[in-house]
Amino acid sequence: MNKVSHLINSNIFNNINQNCVIINPIQTFEKKIITKYDEEEITNLALNINLIVKHQQNIRIRKPTPSYFFGKGQVSNFKIFLNKYSSKLLLINCQISPVQQRNLELFLNCKILDRTGLILEIFGERAVTKHGKLQVELAALFYQKSRLVRSWTHLERQRGGYGFMGGPGERQIESDKRQINKRISKIKKELKKIESNKLIQRRNRNKNLNPFISLVGYTNAGKSTFFNYLTKENVFVKNQLFATLDTTMRKCSISNNNHVILSDTVGFITNLPTELVISFKTTLDEIHFSDYLLHIIDISNPEWEKQKKTVEAILATILGDKYDQRKIIEIWNKSDLLNKEDLRYFKNFSDRNNGAILFSSKFRSGKEDLLKLITNKLKKNKKFL
Repeated sequence: MNKVSHLINSNIFNNINQNCVIINPIQTFEKKIITKYDEEEITNLALNINLIVKHQQNIRIRKPTPSYFFGKGQVSNFKIFLNKYSSKLLLINCQISPVQQRNLELFLNCKILDRTGLILEIFGERAVTKHGKLQVELAALFYQKSRLVRSWTHLERQRGGYGFMGGPGERQIESDKRQINKRISKIKKELKKIESNKLIQRRNRNKNLNPFISLVGYTNAGKSTFFNYLTKENVFVKNQLFATLDTTMRKCSISNNNHVILSDTVGFITNLPTELVISFKTTLDEIHFSDYLLHIIDISNPEWEKQKKTVEAILATILGDKYDQRKIIEIWNKSDLLNKEDLRYFKNFSDRNNGAILFSSKFRSGKEDLLKLITNKLKKNKKFL
């Protein structure tokens, strides 16, 4: 990452097996309830970068303060938690401003990571391909750019020259911003080249009239396992958040002479950072050009309805006017984890719902119903007649 590597790394917590304390802010005017699953999700995010969660606390906030986000009394309690659990890292389960982050770090004398920073950390570890790494670096630079005030609180000026070049010189923060902007510009150019290559691939797919279907869903809903089952591939699968960052495309046979192109995409999450949506434009653009979307839903999760709404909201943001519910097929995945009563309920419900398939990659059930549904949709689609 050349000249700007120290700027990105200044916001990254690389030590593994480090103790941390998690704070879940509950803003009373939002009337939001922190569920057990919400607590487990932020814990799992922390575990994904090998942190040890020593304590987790829900904190009610009537009105966020401009300087610390929390009240001074609450911040003083955080210092007690940090000392008690020998932690030098505080995770805040929401996004806070750069000034609030800096003030908290100075007051508590510890490292602060908000939800956006934590997700960026995970993406940084998961990216494998050059494309994925560039997208994550771009997101990290956008995020870090607004937080340079934390890295250079002294704002010292570099030494000026003599005569015409004399004067107080350039502030270090100004120099760093210039370097970051330069790197952002370079990454955008590289991503444009990748985007043009993908455009050529899309044109070739359109010429061959191969139906293109993308998998979408909440992170860890089982998309990659589902993808492997349908395509007989062996892409990376692990029971962790954001196991897949790079788009994978493979052929999937739907009958003796017909096949579709199936694409596995990055998973979504509640409060997905804006920086990631912008940076992953070339990856998420595959959704734009999909003929159909398979929305993979983990129905064994007690929060599946909430996750479904989160994914639909993100899709509506990405697709805009092109968002069409008729192009979405719901895959009610992980049915093997349901008890008998719930399984019977979902089976009866899916039988009455033409746009939903009860599925289990583990028990290999639901594939025939899905392929039949896709085939029927393609027969009615004028594009493929």
